Amino acid sequence: MHILIIHQAFASFDEPGGTRHYEFARLLAAHGINVTVIASPISYITGEKTSFRPSQISQNMETRKKEGEVVILRASVYTAHHKSFYHRIIAFFSFMLSSFWIGLGVKNVDLIWGTSPPIFQGVTAWILARLKHAKFLFEVRDLWPQFAIAVGVLKNPVVISLSEWLERFLYRHADHVMVNSPGFVKHVTSLGARQVELIPNGADPAMFNPADKGTGFRKSHGLQDKFVALYAGAHGMSNDLGVVLNAAKILQGKPAASNIQIVFLGDGKEKPVLQQQAKDFRLSNVSFLPSVPKNEMPTVLAGADVCIAILKPLDEYRTTYPNKVFDYMAAGRPVILAIDGVIRQVVESANCGLYTEPGNAAEVANAIFNLSMDIKKSRELGMNGRKYLEENFSRNKMAEKLIALIDELTNQR
Repeated sequence: MHILIIHQAFASFDEPGGTRHYEFARLLAAHGINVTVIASPISYITGEKTSFRPSQISQNMETRKKEGEVVILRASVYTAHHKSFYHRIIAFFSFMLSSFWIGLGVKNVDLIWGTSPPIFQGVTAWILARLKHAKFLFEVRDLWPQFAIAVGVLKNPVVISLSEWLERFLYRHADHVMVNSPGFVKHVTSLGARQVELIPNGADPAMFNPADKGTGFRKSHGLQDKFVALYAGAHGMSNDLGVVLNAAKILQGKPAASNIQIVFLGDGKEKPVLQQQAKDFRLSNVSFLPSVPKNEMPTVLAGADVCIAILKPLDEYRTTYPNKVFDYMAAGRPVILAIDGVIRQVVESANCGLYTEPGNAAEVANAIFNLSMDIKKSRELGMNGRKYLEENFSRNKMAEKLIALIDELTNQR
């Protein structure tokens, strides 16, 4: 069996970003399935080139795949996607076209897996699937364009109408729609998806050691005697990190909170704005660190005492299962959650953290402070999350569901 994945933001363990698809690709290969991935040579998180050399593309395309091999092909893209939303759209369209051209050269494909966002690569996957008489699996990781409209980055009524039409088209023409959050099911079915499978986000517990105290990470960043509250991820409009800075400002005014350090790890369009805001507030209890590859995240999370997950207080975000929450749980670290909805249900069911009202800096500050004053409770919450993830959201268990879905689709073919 041969699967082709079209995914512009695909990241391996030695790159920053979510590795859901890389992990799945390896697990599928271990199951004896050939996997080819068409991805961007530019990191979606940092905007920098990956270590993959363009000269390797043609060489890989000519390589005869062995049973269970993962081949990654890099398609040319417009490289200024960090400048603005419209630059990002240009980058999306450039990948849509270049990935289609490379995809034409991939032979003997049984299933083509397109993933959104960006939704435009779903078009590439659908056309290639029809040309190659393969099954089309369309994965929805975020509700685009709904989220873009809610945040305010997509305003043009013509573009909105075309985007919503394209969204409905892909749902209706997919042989199967896969979602990574239960909050997405109602939306995609209401817009025409015929068959929907939930394969949620999760994490590989084997990557993380809850007993690790992250001594090296803490020492290298001067955090040895600090209670570290870590945010790890994108610094974008959706992430509402200004609220965390305001929480840091509140904590800085508390003498009893002098040992607390809030660490922002990651990159994104809003990072320079946040750094300037921290400077204007004269925050000495805030640190900014660059993105790290996924294979370094276990050490980073080991160096945290609590971890923060936050999004803007929009109803649309009540539907999401953020990847970072599952990594936090796998690392055995308590979650301070400023997101309502389905992910709140997970955190409360696991009893692995504290919920704070989205957009409420005072509640975020209080949650950090309270856990800093009760280390025993903090550790218990973290280990509760680890246990719950192992039982319900292990990447291996999710891969079993994915393999069953692929077997069903390819048998239909």
